[in-house]
Amino acid sequence: MGLKAHASEKRPGGHDGFPGEAAGRRPLPVEQVLRLRQQMPPMYLILTMNAAALAYTHHVSAPRWLSVELPVILIGACLIRLMHWLQPVDEGAVTLESARRILRRTEIMATLLSVLFVTWALALDQYGTGDQHGHVTVFVAITVMGCIFCLTYLPRAAHLVCYTVLGVFLTYCLARGTVTMGSMALNILMVGVVVLKVLRDSFGSFTALEDSRAALQHERAQAQHLAEENARLAHSDPLTGLPNRRYFFARLDALLARGEPASPFTIGVIDLDRFKPINDVHGHAEGDRLLQVIGERLQTASGPDCVIARLGGDEFGLIIEGSLETAEAKGAWLCERVQQAVPLGDIVVSVGCSGGLAAWPEAGTSAHDLFDRADFALYHAKKARRGGIVRFSSELERIIRSEQALEAALHSADLKRELAMVYQPIMRTRSLTMVGVEALARWESPMIGAVPAELLFSAAERLGMARTVTLAAFDRVLTDFARLPSDQRLSFNLAPTDITDPGTVAALIERIARSGIDAQRLVFEITETSLICDFDAARAALEQLRACGAKIALDDFGTGYSSLSTLHMLPIDIIKIDRSFALRLDDAEGRRLVRAIFNLTRSLNLECVFEGIETEMQLMEATLAGFHYAQGYFIERPVALDVLLERQSSRAA
Repeated sequence: MGLKAHASEKRPGGHDGFPGEAAGRRPLPVEQVLRLRQQMPPMYLILTMNAAALAYTHHVSAPRWLSVELPVILIGACLIRLMHWLQPVDEGAVTLESARRILRRTEIMATLLSVLFVTWALALDQYGTGDQHGHVTVFVAITVMGCIFCLTYLPRAAHLVCYTVLGVFLTYCLARGTVTMGSMALNILMVGVVVLKVLRDSFGSFTALEDSRAALQHERAQAQHLAEENARLAHSDPLTGLPNRRYFFARLDALLARGEPASPFTIGVIDLDRFKPINDVHGHAEGDRLLQVIGERLQTASGPDCVIARLGGDEFGLIIEGSLETAEAKGAWLCERVQQAVPLGDIVVSVGCSGGLAAWPEAGTSAHDLFDRADFALYHAKKARRGGIVRFSSELERIIRSEQALEAALHSADLKRELAMVYQPIMRTRSLTMVGVEALARWESPMIGAVPAELLFSAAERLGMARTVTLAAFDRVLTDFARLPSDQRLSFNLAPTDITDPGTVAALIERIARSGIDAQRLVFEITETSLICDFDAARAALEQLRACGAKIALDDFGTGYSSLSTLHMLPIDIIKIDRSFALRLDDAEGRRLVRAIFNLTRSLNLECVFEGIETEMQLMEATLAGFHYAQGYFIERPVALDVLLERQSSRAA
């Protein structure tokens, strides 16, 4: 009948068939036991006090064993049970089975004590005066009513006590044959029945309340589960299953909020190399499958000290707790994992992986600074150490500051006044007569001085000013175009962002039409990078430019991986051999390679220009290989158009 708490027992969470029992709350028998722990001590106290009073009033008239010794035993048993119920227990350790055992024991103990106490009381009733007989009746009535109320949360025990005690008492009174005693016993029994009815209703309300609480807890559990699931989905990438960008920055903010002193950590950004061509060639479905496989590989590498998230597209973020050296080793290992071949149906593909790292607090103390510098380290890796991991350093800091100064100067630049154009001639290899010029932009900033063209256009792309710079340069070219001899053409370079920007292409065509120039003398030069960014958009743009009369030249030919496959798919008129091939004209193998390229262009009826000629020997070998046109520093460096035309006039004279 007692409670024993065992820390090893676990409370069941499922339904066992009891009213009000549900997952996430205590079963009803457990609740009954816990409520009884508050009611049983008062019940035993009532029994003890009433029994002591009854024994005292009969100690003179009744035998000693009946008025002293037996009550001492009964009261002692009650006090032991009272102390037992007062012992503290761990509520969480009360299991369903132990609660059931306690309830059964309580019912048995209640029945046993009822029989013992009513038998003892009726035995005392054999002695004494009328007042003492009345005390026995009062003892039976008050004690049984008190016990019934204390057993509210165990109705079966209350019924057993009531019917056992009052049934025996009524039988005893009727056997005595007195109308008064019988009426009193019957009256007490009727009151007991009414009290049992009230008790039954109260217990029904208790079970209903438990059912309502169970339903409420169940709804709360469902709501919490739904909230947790929504939170998980909100912080997960649906394609790879990795944490997403939101989770990445939330975790980064949490680490930064720790303050000092705190253990160091490093954030990284890794980006896949050669992923877009796989998407273009094999389709987006295969590209998604590739990302899923890579996501699975990265997932196995993540842990408590390494968070790997998909930031978007083919870019992933890292948060690695520990030293920068540890992060660098981890990043290199991840890149190796990513670069392993991936089977996609009938094909096997592989991609490269480059990464940038920034350590806290050396590289920055805010999320923006850390991510910005990790991203810049990634940019540097893809530019100078493709396939490797680059950590942010003071040297990269210097480059960033230079770029920030460049961007600030570009923001406030008056390009119409500050931008100038220089021109490098394109010559016939045999006669060294000029057939055209290539326009190259030069920017002299009042704030930072002369800026190389590649830095100008890269900064313009980062700031979203590529169209502004391109159109400003083209306006200068159109101004100079009228001074160019009518038998010569002019080449103008377009950046990758120009080709994929319909607004830039439309503005170029509109300026050509408005200027009234002969568009057939205009050549737009593009690089393979322009095609890689968005092949379909690039082809559409080139077709529009060609439709207005201009020619298209593919610059830096031979350095990309898809040149041969794109030649017949694009409206190209001219290809320009990359300057790296000029260095190979000194050896036989290089000359054979150059000759093969020339034969390829001739078979495709494409005009060919050899770039980067810097020595007389290179010019001679290019001429012998069959090339009709060339340009390079040996022939002429880029100069202002007035200077170039004057030099050409002097040579012609």
